[in-house]
Amino acid sequence: MTDQTTLQQEIAAEQRHLDRVYARLAELRRSAARAERDGYRLARVGNFGALVERDAMVFHAARRRHALDAEHEGLVFGRLDLRDSSVLHVGRLGVRGADAETLVVDWRAPAAAAFYRATAQQPLGVVRRRMIQSADERVTRIEDDLLDPAAAPPGMRVVGDGALLATLAKATGRGMRDIVATIQREQDEAIRSPGSGVTVVSGGPGTGKTAVALHRAAYLLYSDRSRFAGGGVLVVGPSAVFVEYIASVLPSLGENAATLRSLGSLFPGFTATRTDPTAVAAVKGSLRMRRVLERATRDAVPDSPAELRLLYRGELLRLTRAELDAVRTRALPPGARRNEVRRAGFDGIFAALYAQARRLRIGSLPDQRSFEDELAERTDFRDFLKAWWPRLHPWHVLRWLTDPQRLRSYAGGILSAAEIRLLVEAYRTLDADGPTIADIALLDELDALLGKPVRPARRRRDPFQLAGGVRELSTHAERQRAAREAARERPEDYREYAHVVVDEAQDVSPMQWRMLGRRGRLASWTVVGDPAQTAWTGDPAELNRARDKALGRRRRHEFTLSTNYRNPAEIFAVAAETIREVHPELVLPRAVRSTGVAPVRRTVPAADLADATVEATTALLAEVEGTVGVITPVPRRDEVAGWLAGLTDARLQVVTSLQAKGMEYDGVVLVAPGEIRADSESGVRTLYVALSRATQRLTTIDPR
Repeated sequence: MTDQTTLQQEIAAEQRHLDRVYARLAELRRSAARAERDGYRLARVGNFGALVERDAMVFHAARRRHALDAEHEGLVFGRLDLRDSSVLHVGRLGVRGADAETLVVDWRAPAAAAFYRATAQQPLGVVRRRMIQSADERVTRIEDDLLDPAAAPPGMRVVGDGALLATLAKATGRGMRDIVATIQREQDEAIRSPGSGVTVVSGGPGTGKTAVALHRAAYLLYSDRSRFAGGGVLVVGPSAVFVEYIASVLPSLGENAATLRSLGSLFPGFTATRTDPTAVAAVKGSLRMRRVLERATRDAVPDSPAELRLLYRGELLRLTRAELDAVRTRALPPGARRNEVRRAGFDGIFAALYAQARRLRIGSLPDQRSFEDELAERTDFRDFLKAWWPRLHPWHVLRWLTDPQRLRSYAGGILSAAEIRLLVEAYRTLDADGPTIADIALLDELDALLGKPVRPARRRRDPFQLAGGVRELSTHAERQRAAREAARERPEDYREYAHVVVDEAQDVSPMQWRMLGRRGRLASWTVVGDPAQTAWTGDPAELNRARDKALGRRRRHEFTLSTNYRNPAEIFAVAAETIREVHPELVLPRAVRSTGVAPVRRTVPAADLADATVEATTALLAEVEGTVGVITPVPRRDEVAGWLAGLTDARLQVVTSLQAKGMEYDGVVLVAPGEIRADSESGVRTLYVALSRATQRLTTIDPR
């Protein structure tokens, strides 16, 4: 009874502090809303200076109000009792009282680092660390770690145990949850590593690599906002499913400044979700494809005019296919970008025609400039130039690969005959099915090879220019603010990020590293992955070269995560047994908890696979409170989704073994694991990934 009374008293003490924090939060929210309203009133003044001031005032007030609203749930999650008798409460954002006293320390602040790094061996001045769980505005649970018993004052109470494990055992939602309240020391060291250079985080399944990468992005935005919010933070994941899964984490940490993209959506105008068979992906991802694409960008446009026939002053001027090809070749020297030298091609046509006119001794032939002006006025000649040397979009050139004859001519001597056959078959359905994820990197490469069409420069509108040619009087500060606003407008294909985060980096191909490198030329990097989970089957040396070129010579900070927080020991033992078949020497993470429930392994007749899958999925939906993932071999995804169409539970998701990368579910039904294992060279590694997605229950069903 005494223990329960102690727990209640300590919860009550934390509740009093939480009440004070939320009361202050309500004041701050009202103040922000008031500032927002006052900002809009400035518009009534009627001059441009007032409008600029209004925009700035409204923007900052609205951002502050949004942050206060976003961090309402679970705002305070920790407390530190220090040796100097001071107390710090740690939370999702910093809150100060009316007299500027600290009520909550932002988890990213240096003062909060000890919450994550202090241990019994190195208490870092912390006597007691307390984890606080709450629902809405009520404290529901507290868990203490007494780190420095010798420094504990008389009467200090220690309650609860197993805070981390209790949190890990909670059901998951459809989106990834943040780990801000349970970051462990090895994770925190990676999160707070220097903002410059390249931070490389490796670790096996369930070690929190993705969470570390996202929390690091939030930490960098907090620690140097002008640099990272100004330049932008790009977070890249392997698939659209994965990006949707992590989308809520950064907003839950108070950050909306990062851009989230999948590898299939980095090139503007396309969002690819299809995956290629492993062997095809290895060819498309190889650096040799750049040479193939380079040949394509220098070739004649399909169905372009085979010759030019032009009647000029009664004489026929004619350029054959060979002559047209020669003009194109001269206008496209090595290294030239086709869209950028289009004018040189046109000049070559004018010069060839004028030389021919002189040879024919056409009477009254004007000088070359006048000759060109005459031809340029003719619609038939302009139509010819547009058809012969059009402005090319990367998609146009990629589609040329659907012609087997063209593809063989571009790839001959670069790819093997077997590789060419793979590509010929893969590109047969490009028009019908659209690009695959691997094709997006090829589109980006083509964009670099083709260059941007030369267009007249667009003049930026002067915000101080009024009607009638009158320019409004403005101060230097107003002009500076307007310039900063204009600079913040980023193009759709923005390539000057201050920081790039690459998740599941072990699967990024050499061509994809080139695509990422173009967006991170000015950036620092966070790269997270696990080599044991790679699906890449191409040349490792080529991959290393491409990655190193993208990352440059920046200093590397390397961290290894060694604890599996996701899987119960019973489930991870099955995954470990699988990966050791191909990597017996591999050092695997240690699973820190146990449920006492062994995975269920079933083998059923092939004819019964559908019914068995529905049965197992239904059972897991009843057993676990959170999400259930049904993981399938890539070719079976739509088939299995059809079997489960009658189950409308929103907690259910059907994904392929590749889409499952980086995901986690409370319960997993793994369909036909034997087919995943046998699918390719990386089949065992892909199966290892699929087996390590479950936090509570795992059922495997193999047809025989």
